[in-house]
Amino acid sequence: MRRSQYILAALLSASLAGCNSSGGFSDLQAFMDEVRAQPKGAIEPMPKEVVYEPFTYVASMLRSPFQPPVKIELTSNAKGTKDIKPDETRVKQFLEGFNIESFVMVGTLSNGAGMYALLRGADGVHRIRIGDYLGGNHGRVVAITTSGIEVIEIVSDGDGGWLERPRTLALQERS
Repeated sequence: MRRSQYILAALLSASLAGCNSSGGFSDLQAFMDEVRAQPKGAIEPMPKEVVYEPFTYVASMLRSPFQPPVKIELTSNAKGTKDIKPDETRVKQFLEGFNIESFVMVGTLSNGAGMYALLRGADGVHRIRIGDYLGGNHGRVVAITTSGIEVIEIVSDGDGGWLERPRTLALQERS
């Protein structure tokens, strides 16, 4: 036991002898003096605060730029007439609360009561028949075939009159 204490004391004194503070830091001290002698750098000022201006998207009722434009077939007069106007007194149907471009025809059903079309959109599949309304432009279903649905929309001509605009929702193959 005594011998191990002597060996431990010898190792400790040898390791402390390596911690001599009399030299070895002159190159570090020279580097620090050189860095301190260099001119101080300038810190760039903070950028000006940009005030947030809220943006209101007002084009939500317009045609999506990713959809092809609808071909408008007008009658002989390009202006709307006073005879054509939407019936504002009737009760709106559920599918009139959605854009007509969000619907896709996926099939037909027929029974003794008539022919129905199946439309997918507005978070589900809906059954419609001739005379039903859909879309925001007073679109009334006028014909249902196995290949598509014919809809007549009533749109404003911009001069206080109304125009009837035909539209076809084609059957979507493989959905």
